[in-house]
Amino acid sequence: MADLTYTAIQSLDGFVADRKGEFEWSAPDEEVHAFVNDLERPIGTYLLGRRMYDVLVAWEDMDTAGEPPAIVDFAQIWRSMDKVVFSTTLAEPRSAKTRIEREFDRDRIAAMKLAATRDLSIGGPEIAAHALRAGLVDELRLFVTPIVVGGGTAALAGDVHDELKLLDERRCSNGVVFVRYRAHT
Repeated sequence: MADLTYTAIQSLDGFVADRKGEFEWSAPDEEVHAFVNDLERPIGTYLLGRRMYDVLVAWEDMDTAGEPPAIVDFAQIWRSMDKVVFSTTLAEPRSAKTRIEREFDRDRIAAMKLAATRDLSIGGPEIAAHALRAGLVDELRLFVTPIVVGGGTAALAGDVHDELKLLDERRCSNGVVFVRYRAHT
């Protein structure tokens, strides 16, 4: 059975976007981006909320000529992944290897985990909250950025309760701290 991981880059006060919806402050430098790439490379399928898909789909046809190695690498990772987008309004996918699901179905996600030969990743705090509430997330991988934004879109839903076990941590040279937890301990 494959694991389902939730990875987020968040502010110190726990937000993936500020009150204006801005998240430029979370843009990873080369070191952090390469580290994220190494975490994402083994993933076989991305499960994405609509807004996260809208952000990430730019990687589908991004011109990476002259870009740093981590950018080129992530574009290749993105393009190789199967993608499932949860949306009630998206008519057609804008990327290859992508299908649309109209609703979050706990049993379908559990079946995907059972059938998968590679791990799955869930992206976007709203869809991740559904998976966390359903007990489907096996690992949380958080990159804590040294900034306080004072509000916005929370990385983790306020109504989720789960005991976690710290598996790993790492401090990056730019002050970002990575923490990796196992859920359901």
